[in-house]
Amino acid sequence: MLLYKSTQKAVTGILRTVFRARVTGLENFPANGPVIVASNHLSFLDSIIISAMMPRRVAFLAKAEYVNTPGPRGKMMKAFFEAVDIIPVNRSDRSESLKALDIALEKLQEGKVFGIYPEGTRSRDGYLYRGKIGVAWLAHMTGAPVVPVGLIGTDRLQKPGSNMIY
Repeated sequence: MLLYKSTQKAVTGILRTVFRARVTGLENFPANGPVIVASNHLSFLDSIIISAMMPRRVAFLAKAEYVNTPGPRGKMMKAFFEAVDIIPVNRSDRSESLKALDIALEKLQEGKVFGIYPEGTRSRDGYLYRGKIGVAWLAHMTGAPVVPVGLIGTDRLQKPGSNMIY
């Protein structure tokens, strides 16, 4: 928890000072109980940005490759993603994807915050695509409110397909 809070504080500071990030509507964010954060997805950095800017810890699904990369870089990535509550998903296996939603369900039943991208993947051109049913299913199963999040400009921080942050 300490690593999460210190990372959150550092990232929030950078986002606010360097990138002039701002958030509106946080006064409507539930202080306790389960919450589903549903956002558009433009950049690899979106989960990190949302986690940093939200008043409560947010768990996210992410493709398993982020935690399965071999070597020292992979170990660092795995440690970081585990520290910030990333739930790895093997997206090529439908049953694995469904298991990930079960993990999300558990988090919500514990009264935690879960972040999800209704489209299921990043937008490569900035347009919003048809969503999948995960958000509605989780809300139905848990009664958790859905907090919509709209990210603007995160695709300019890291272009689609790039490993570089601008």
